[in-house]
Formats: sequence, C-alpha cells, structure tokens
Amino acid sequence: MRQPAGKVGFDFSADDKGLICGFLFRPGEAGQPLTLNDAAEWLSRHRESPDEERGDRGDATFVWLHFNLADATAERWMQQHAGLPAEFYEALRQGSRSTRIEDAQDHLLAVVNDVAFEFSFDPSEIKTLWLAVRERVVVTARTHPLRSIDRLREAVKHGLRFGSPVALLNHLFDDQGDVLVRIVRDATVRVDTMEDNVLAGHLTHTRAELGKLRRVLVRLQRLLAPEPGALFRLLRQSPPWVRSEDLDELRQATEEFSLVIRDLAALQERIKLLQEELAAQIGEQTNRSVFTLTVVTVLALPINIIAGLFGMNVGGIPLAQNEHGFLIIGLLVAAFMVVAGWLAFRKRE
Repeated sequence: MRQPAGKVGFDFSADDKGLICGFLFRPGEAGQPLTLNDAAEWLSRHRESPDEERGDRGDATFVWLHFNLADATAERWMQQHAGLPAEFYEALRQGSRSTRIEDAQDHLLAVVNDVAFEFSFDPSEIKTLWLAVRERVVVTARTHPLRSIDRLREAVKHGLRFGSPVALLNHLFDDQGDVLVRIVRDATVRVDTMEDNVLAGHLTHTRAELGKLRRVLVRLQRLLAPEPGALFRLLRQSPPWVRSEDLDELRQATEEFSLVIRDLAALQERIKLLQEELAAQIGEQTNRSVFTLTVVTVLALPINIIAGLFGMNVGGIPLAQNEHGFLIIGLLVAAFMVVAGWLAFRKRE
C-alpha cells in the first residue's frame, strides 16, 4: 500500500468500482495511494473503534476517496463501506445544484459547482462535485471531470501534504476560487474585445456572443451565490473536531468567494450596458434604413404617377404633339425629385 515519495503514478485495478483515486494521509507525510480493498479495510477498522478514534486526537491520519458516479457500482460501495449519512445520498439525487455546505450527523456535506475541465464558456459545462467530510474520511464524487478536483489530485500525487480533512477541503475551495478568478479574467478580455467591436460598428456576431457570455456568468453566480452564506453559518457553529486554524482558512475562502461573486455581478452589469448600446446602434441602423427606403419611395412616386398617366394611351395627353414633350416632362420630374430630396435630407439633419 505504501509507495516511495518520489513515485507519482499509481494504477488502480479494474475492480475499483468507480474509484478515481484514493490516498492515505499521515501527519507530516505525503499522501499514499490506496486501492479500494485497502480503503475498505481501513474504514472497517476505524468504524469498529470510533471511541478510540475520537480519543486519540494526536493521530491525524485520514483517507481521501474520489469516485466517479458514472460507474453505478460506486454509490453501492459507498453505502456499504463509507458510513456516510443519508443526507449525502439525498444530495446526489436532488435536482437542486445550489452550492452549499452544512453539518449533518457530525459530517460536513458540501455541494460544490465547478466548471468542466475543458471549459469553453458553455453553460452546459458547469458541473457539480459532492463532498462528505468527517474527522478521518473525505469522500468526493462527481459525474464529469472537473478542473479544480483534477488539480487537487495532481498536487497530492506530487507530494502535497494535508494536516486534516478540512485542510484538504480548504485547498479544494482555493483551487475552485482560482478557476473562477481565471474565468472572470477571460470573460473580461472577451468583453473588452466585444466592446471594441461594438464601438467599431461590427455587430454581426457580437450580439449573440454577449448573450451567451451573460448566460454563463448569470448561471455561475446563481450556482455560487449561496456558498458564502452557507460557509458563514458553518463558521458560527462547526463540528467539534474541526480545528480553529481550519476555520480561519474557511473564513478566508468565504471572503474570496464573495469577491469573485461581486466581480461576476459587475461584469454582468457591464455586459448589460453593452447590450443596451448594441440595441441602440441596431435601432439607429434600422431607422437609417427605413428613412432611406422612405426617401427612395417618395422620390420614385412622381415617376410612377407620370408613367402611369402617360401610359394610358387615351386622347388629350399633354405635350403629345410637342417634339420636346419628353424632355419637358423629364426636366419637371428631375426638378421635383431634387427639391423633394433636398427637403427630406434637410429635415433629417
């Protein structure tokens, strides 16, 4: 089960029933990979002696198990071996994906929304991670690959150490905050480019891109907004096994998430102003087009009327016998068009 500190890779067997990775953390040591059988044995041993476990506060050993819920056997294994409360499995089946963290039967249960690993500003690429944390166990589960949890896994493989399960949770929140900050920065660059296009009059694709980007940011804010409030509630009344330094880090994570959410709201407001400016420009272009069409129609009206009158081929048509009749009518029509055009454009100015 133990592995040399310099070795990074670890292959899980086909019998690991949806287990993406598993690690055992001892005080002052890097995480050691666990197979599913090792994890089941470790969980069974510590579940059989909970009083001894709670009494030995000096031993900060804990395990982290990360599951892929796309494998149907993963949930069954967790129900048989992980000892998680029913609220965790209810959260897996709930339609609501709002981010939250709460205390349930001495467990910290968290629903964290993050972006898919290859995020390309598509609303469908915002996915969910479920967590259950207690004094000796961290269980995470997801259906689709997520960027922040993948970064955490790679960091553990490269020797990152954690002193407690909540410290691992805090690191995950930090990674998620970094991802969101990067999303806000990328979105800001996109908005800057779109603003330049709007000012330059390039309106072909900008309107659709602004709408899509605003939908992504609104969805991110809606899914993340409950998190600071939930963390504040946890900070006021936390489980007894959570260390004070871990609570301080949670408090800092709360403040960082609040800043990111405010940045998201400010960026949404900026996009809204750009959409209003874009709508005003489109309306102005439409008005110009309608005005030009109206002027052309008015200028062509005398020609159509005269052509209709002179094309009836009835007796008494004026200038029918005059050799300069066509020239006279043409000059009259041209003079009318010039006067009408001058009056129209003068009135517009």
